[in-house]
Amino acid sequence: MIRRSFNAGWEAGPGLTMFASIVASAAAARPAVTLPYDAVRDLPRSADSPQGAHTGYFPGGFFQYEKSFDVPPEYRDRSVTFEFEGVYRDATVSINGEFAAQRPNGYTNFYVKADPYLRPGEPNTIRVHARAHQDTRWYTGAGIHRDTKIIVGDLVHVALDGVRITTPDVDAERAVVATATTVENEGRATRTVRVTTRIVDAAGAVVASGSAPVTLLPGAREVARARLYVRSPALWSVEAPNLYSAETSVSEGDRVLDEERTPFGIRTLRLDPQHGLRINGETVDLRGACIHHDNGLLGAAAIGRAEERRIEILKAAGFNAVRSAHNPISKAALDACDRLGMLVMDETFDMWTEPKSPFDYSLAFPEWWERDVEAMVAKDFNHPSVILYSIGNEIFETGRPIGSAWGRALAEKVRSLDDTRFVTNAINHLLSVADRLGDLMGDAAGQDMDLNTMIASIGDAMLRMSAADEVTAATEESHSVLDVSGVNYGESRYALDRELFPERIIVGSETFPDRIADLWRLVREHPHVIGDFTWTGWDYLGEAGIGRVDHPDDEYVPTGISGPYPWLAGWVGDVDITGRRRPASYYRETVFGLRHRPYIAVHRPQFHGGAVFRTPWSWTDSVSSWSWEVPDGSPATVDVYSDADEVELLLDGRSLGRAPVGAEQAFLARFEAAYEPGELVAVAYEAGEEQARTALRTADGPLRLTVRADRDTIRADDTDLAYIAIALEDRHGTVATHRDRLVSVSVAGAGALIALGSARPRTEEPFGASRCTTFDGSALAIVRPTGPGDIEVHVEADGCEAVTTAVTAAAVPPDGAGHG
Repeated sequence: MIRRSFNAGWEAGPGLTMFASIVASAAAARPAVTLPYDAVRDLPRSADSPQGAHTGYFPGGFFQYEKSFDVPPEYRDRSVTFEFEGVYRDATVSINGEFAAQRPNGYTNFYVKADPYLRPGEPNTIRVHARAHQDTRWYTGAGIHRDTKIIVGDLVHVALDGVRITTPDVDAERAVVATATTVENEGRATRTVRVTTRIVDAAGAVVASGSAPVTLLPGAREVARARLYVRSPALWSVEAPNLYSAETSVSEGDRVLDEERTPFGIRTLRLDPQHGLRINGETVDLRGACIHHDNGLLGAAAIGRAEERRIEILKAAGFNAVRSAHNPISKAALDACDRLGMLVMDETFDMWTEPKSPFDYSLAFPEWWERDVEAMVAKDFNHPSVILYSIGNEIFETGRPIGSAWGRALAEKVRSLDDTRFVTNAINHLLSVADRLGDLMGDAAGQDMDLNTMIASIGDAMLRMSAADEVTAATEESHSVLDVSGVNYGESRYALDRELFPERIIVGSETFPDRIADLWRLVREHPHVIGDFTWTGWDYLGEAGIGRVDHPDDEYVPTGISGPYPWLAGWVGDVDITGRRRPASYYRETVFGLRHRPYIAVHRPQFHGGAVFRTPWSWTDSVSSWSWEVPDGSPATVDVYSDADEVELLLDGRSLGRAPVGAEQAFLARFEAAYEPGELVAVAYEAGEEQARTALRTADGPLRLTVRADRDTIRADDTDLAYIAIALEDRHGTVATHRDRLVSVSVAGAGALIALGSARPRTEEPFGASRCTTFDGSALAIVRPTGPGDIEVHVEADGCEAVTTAVTAAAVPPDGAGHG
């Protein structure tokens, strides 16, 4: 069928019920928008928000999206469907004022059959209502945050998500490509059609093909199967993500009724406790990143380029897998993972029947879980990047018999839909026995302790509880229904389960970021542990401040894990919300064995020697910079990350000391230095010989504004974006991390500024404005094309010469091909 974007021409904003619109004195103002669009991002934040730190102090609300569109007369004899890839949350869809569909889940792909409600030859209206109110533990945004499409086809057509491809038998000589194509007949006459499938390689060559006739009675759905053979297949892997396409056509005589193009990859998956996870016969340890769905400055809007850019940056940082915490990942992200070679653990739910927030999905789970599982598997089926389905995250019920029965039902449902991948569940053993926690913790539960001690003890408690005999017994059944046991914050089980359950295979589905050296050692030592997923790979909005490092003083005393207003981001990712790698990312890359050049991280010297508040998710409050607004001679702590034997730290050629490093020292050497402007150098040594060095220089002299676009040319469509990196640098190109200032951005030509901001996790600056303050010398602008043509981005900052950069938005040929 013909799939076209339905993203343009919407109005979105506060919603009104029919009754409220009758009594309202004026209609609510709703700006014109192009989807995906987050209706919450630009709303005012408040310390009094009932959603609190969970959503970054954003409000909830009731939201309305509306679009008028024309329906050609010829659509009377066509099949018309709307696709919504994600609407947060409790979406209801009406067409020309009539109820057409509902979807409680905020992340599930769903279709709306439009034929009964359309008025061909007339203007039509589609309206979507969405609701967000105390239903989440993180920032969700609200509204239509993923793509929409209009799908139009003949009455005889390939069913939606109707092409399914497997590669059941693969060797170097040939690969079996088994296709199952569901064709449906919505007409009133019996039809005999021919279904043809061609396998096309990356160069466009047809490498296999087959066809067969299919007879369809009125209202029937039939499956046409083909078993095709690809000679000398190019396999899909993390290192070489080779893709093929299945081109499917449905024809009647000389007339083509429908066409679909389905990208896929050829690869094999094997799993056992002796070799772990094998892809194409090679053992792969998962270097995993948990990621939330928001896109930082864009809020929850899952615009295609934003999803792709995130995967690009995570892959470059050394990750080879992502976990979509805690909801199904977007189609755009899956496409990027396929192209770039990123493995995926796709997750269904953050709760089952037991709520985590007053009005969350647990209210809909008993009635809707099967349809939502079906939608996720249908979305994922042909993506070679997907290797694991997770049926839940930190589900309370996993420590109870009835909860284990729910887990079995979910796992078997997934297997009934797709038995080519593995099923896991991210189990937090502490939460599995939350209803018995006091009894299990014994005397420790009643001890008085200060806040710092209490917060720091959470991580240790999770490890201790995970290995308790009572927990082992309580969760055994929940683990037994899985192919891979997901363990959140429970590495104490890794060696234990090798003895207790020798056939159990484990993945560290969520782990503390500062423990990666020990965690990765355990992964490498235990073949039944197939990888580690850190919390998190990419910083996110909401759960405000859970990874912060605070510096209490007489005027400010931390009161809990969450940060007080105006904390906005979690401040817990290896990569910040603008896409810049933080020190933790380079440390992790070193631990993974992927980086051999030393990395210098300087603790902010203005806080040296003061009180420090950390959480189990915190990294150090450090920056890779030697530019500070402190008096010369001020003490500064300097960390050097390296896998070498030793590192030496030098300041303007003067040695500040030499220290052992590498795996035996957890890849970290710590020095105490006295700050003075100059050049700070770390030299790494192996067997006494210099291996590599890194230098930091103090930014000095007048600052200049630098503005760099991520690409010179972008596509003039609703999937692409231009990312404009803004920095304050000296004449040598050193970023002045210590001299932040206000920047202003304007855009002219074929584009619009849709986001501007920095990675500052504690801020009151909105992302929808044209001015923001840099953070550690940097900011980011995001521009969306409005059509083909040149885009000029003009940036100003106090005390700097203004800079203008240009990006070209190139016209994109219309694509009428279906994409299953």
